Amino acid sequence: MADFDRNAYAPYASGMGQTVSAAQYDAGLRSYMLGIYNQMAIALAISGLVAIASFKLGTTVTEAGRLALTPFGKAIWMSPLKWVVMLAPLAFTLVLSFRWERMSMGALLGTFYAFAAVMGLSLSSLFVVFKLGSIAQVFFITAAAFGALSLFGYTTKKDLSGMGKFMLMGLFGLIIAGLVNLFMQSSALQFAINLIGVLVFAGLTAWDTQRLKEEYDVVAGDATLIQKWSLMGALTLYLNFINMFQMLLSLIGDRNE
Repeated sequence: MADFDRNAYAPYASGMGQTVSAAQYDAGLRSYMLGIYNQMAIALAISGLVAIASFKLGTTVTEAGRLALTPFGKAIWMSPLKWVVMLAPLAFTLVLSFRWERMSMGALLGTFYAFAAVMGLSLSSLFVVFKLGSIAQVFFITAAAFGALSLFGYTTKKDLSGMGKFMLMGLFGLIIAGLVNLFMQSSALQFAINLIGVLVFAGLTAWDTQRLKEEYDVVAGDATLIQKWSLMGALTLYLNFINMFQMLLSLIGDRNE
């Protein structure tokens, strides 16, 4: 990878054709990236709260001390409704990806938070499968890894675009392998998918961070665009985090007996 420092000289030309000083540019960039991380953190908090609340509503403890499903739990995890719960986050992602430019900021924000809530409902089944302590442990491991990878992507002077394209190819391969394994139900293939998936989403985290940093040039000077792009950037990093978390949990998480 070649050295990469495309914003090395001042003054800078913003996306609106204005010329700003290096200090103004750096301050705007920091604010833009902070907005991305803040929105991502809010989405993770919403997903976590909805997941925990859904688990509480969906389970009960019997007199024998065993976990049992309530009617709500049976509906979202055992009935055909589970497919709606599983696929709803994908539907929201497609809506956000293809309509975000035409949506108002209020509608975009509301859709993003609704997506985070639906994702939380989808993730609630993890609390049934895995031990609570293990989920918390893997979450913090994921957070630490994500933070380090994102920091690397933000600070490195290496051009990560080549790696990013390779990781995107790996992502498509994972999707195909996952669809195949829906029919094969191979534990060995699933293990390979999870292991490779962790590496793919780790690489995507670093690349996406660098890409989002560089895309600030396009929106600098336009407050509305900055808000919209930062929200879509938060969606990208959120998805990287959630996928890496789920795959790590499948690899090293302790399951309930």
